[in-house]
Amino acid sequence: MNDLITLQISTLGFGIVGLLVLLLAVVTVWQMVRFVDAYDKQALTVFGEYRSLLEPGINFIPPFVSRTYTFDMRTQTMDVPRQEAITRDNSPVTADAVVYLRVMDAKRAFLEVEDYKTAVSNLAQTTLRAVIGDMELDDTLNKRQEINTRIRKELDEPTDEWGIRVESVEVREVNPSQEVQQAMEQQTGAERRRRATILEAQGQRRSAVEKAEGDKQSNIIRAQGEKQSQILEAQGDAISTVLRAKSAESMGERAIIDKGMETLEAIGQGESTTFVLPQELTSLVGRYGKHLTGSDVAASGQRLDSLEFDPETRELLGLDDIKEILGEIEKAAEMDVAGLEQQAKAVKDGEPNFERADDAVEDEPAAEPEEQTSVSS
Repeated sequence: MNDLITLQISTLGFGIVGLLVLLLAVVTVWQMVRFVDAYDKQALTVFGEYRSLLEPGINFIPPFVSRTYTFDMRTQTMDVPRQEAITRDNSPVTADAVVYLRVMDAKRAFLEVEDYKTAVSNLAQTTLRAVIGDMELDDTLNKRQEINTRIRKELDEPTDEWGIRVESVEVREVNPSQEVQQAMEQQTGAERRRRATILEAQGQRRSAVEKAEGDKQSNIIRAQGEKQSQILEAQGDAISTVLRAKSAESMGERAIIDKGMETLEAIGQGESTTFVLPQELTSLVGRYGKHLTGSDVAASGQRLDSLEFDPETRELLGLDDIKEILGEIEKAAEMDVAGLEQQAKAVKDGEPNFERADDAVEDEPAAEPEEQTSVSS
């Protein structure tokens, strides 16, 4: 019985030892294996001594005496806290920025600096204050790219020693003090009011110029219209004179005698008893009397029919050219009307061009000498 109990205790002891050995084996394997992501690298130390960098994938290390430190090899973003600075012209401002950095050498980042992120952040803060303090207020507000370039240049040298590369620096905000902002707003408002005044003055000036130009073109068109009206009126008088002359030709000597007799009748109705008659009128009355009393003029069978103008008189009056004169006058009037319509349309469109209209007007007087001759006749 005692032997059975002793055997069971021994079996239980072996089982516990085996379980402990298995557990120790599992922990040992767990300590020996390291899985490194594709974008990471790990620094390995054994008994506190740097040994190597673990590459992405499965790595085996000494168990229980090894430690690893992970470094992200991707581009990292780091905010620079808001900083207060004084510009070169003694204007207080606040600014913050963003730094984009990347670990280029994980061994140096592990051995040369305790915490590269904290180190880069502190260095960026001091550099930002130094760069802003070396610039005037207007430059800090307008030259962001210059600030970014200078900060990056200042960060390059120390971060290279740490195995870190600063890829970019972007200043997000540069804000002056409240008093300065109010002064800037007043200055901006004054500048805008000045520009508005200038634009308004320029608009009034342009409006006055356009109005004066429009009045000028209107006066030109009005003067040209009056000129054409006078020309057409003179042409109408010439036509009337020529038509009266032609009517006189058709009336002949007989009509003239009738008119003369009417005049004698009007004279006879007056209170005066003494009359003075021109020789021409006496001759006409004689001819008319012979016709009425059956004299030799009537006996020969000839009556006082309408007489034709001799060739010299017809040429002087222009009776043979009356149709041609009327045609030229109508053609000139149509050209003048078309020219005036073109001028009115050009002024309405705002691009007046009076060369053609003026040429049309200047071409009209060419027909005037012949018409004036007819009028003078």
